Amino acid sequence: MPALSVREARLRRHKRVRHKVLGTADRPRLVVFRSNRGITAQLVDDVERKTIAAAGHGELKKTFKGSKTEQAAEVGKLLAAAAKKAGVESVVFDRGGYLYHGRVKALADGAREGGLKF
Repeated sequence: MPALSVREARLRRHKRVRHKVLGTADRPRLVVFRSNRGITAQLVDDVERKTIAAAGHGELKKTFKGSKTEQAAEVGKLLAAAAKKAGVESVVFDRGGYLYHGRVKALADGAREGGLKF
């Protein structure tokens, strides 16, 4: 059997985690998607199948200068602000099969700094 590609391995990890993590209206799932260009995150209620709040690198100010890790931290803060508007305080973190390191960790720390609990 040939070895898995990086993408296939990530999708396999993501599928495995999704069987265990479920978002509800009280405690939605914080989903992370990381691309080469930036990072996006959203809060999902899996019971109702609705997105409650979302934030991404496209929403940052054009004057923002910084590394992708700093960009991820800012996106986390934006998501926390959007979650507060929606009345969400606590979430379940879904790293999307990515390692909890670098940009994913920076986004999580930024969201915590913004007031989300997980």
